[in-house]
Amino acid sequence: MTKSKKSEFRPNDYVVYPAHGVGQILSIEEQDIAGISLELFVISFEKDKMTLRVPTHKATEIGMRSLSSPDVVSQAMKTLKGKAKVKRAMWSRRAQEYEQKINSGDLIAIAEVVRDLHRADDQREQSYSERQLYEAALERLTREVAAVSGGDELAAAKQVGEVLVGRAA
Repeated sequence: MTKSKKSEFRPNDYVVYPAHGVGQILSIEEQDIAGISLELFVISFEKDKMTLRVPTHKATEIGMRSLSSPDVVSQAMKTLKGKAKVKRAMWSRRAQEYEQKINSGDLIAIAEVVRDLHRADDQREQSYSERQLYEAALERLTREVAAVSGGDELAAAKQVGEVLVGRAA
């Protein structure tokens, strides 16, 4: 294993972990597990009050990545402006697809979920599970947009909200 591969992520870096969204690397520590010394990223997900330890050699493999570039963020915003694609498939199937997109850690895919599940006030009611998926996707998107632009989640939420509302007009 080459040293350069290892140091892609450093303490204090914000990273995106597919299943949990944006977290911050607190440290890199060595731990003996069953007699094997493992190097682990210690990642804090402050919002969820959760700390995760990820073996450094597995990080890229499981899809952990650096924050999106501002370009990707503006692409995600463009995606939000698009027309919702509502598939006629059964909800359970669509829900599964949305779930996969949210957990892919791919910002554009997450933006697609937000776009497709966003409802203007006068539109039909959302089921509980639709609302759950929408909120999960929205939260992921907002957190990453905030982290990329320097950490103001309220401003990011407002920005995303304005794009969504503006699109309905």
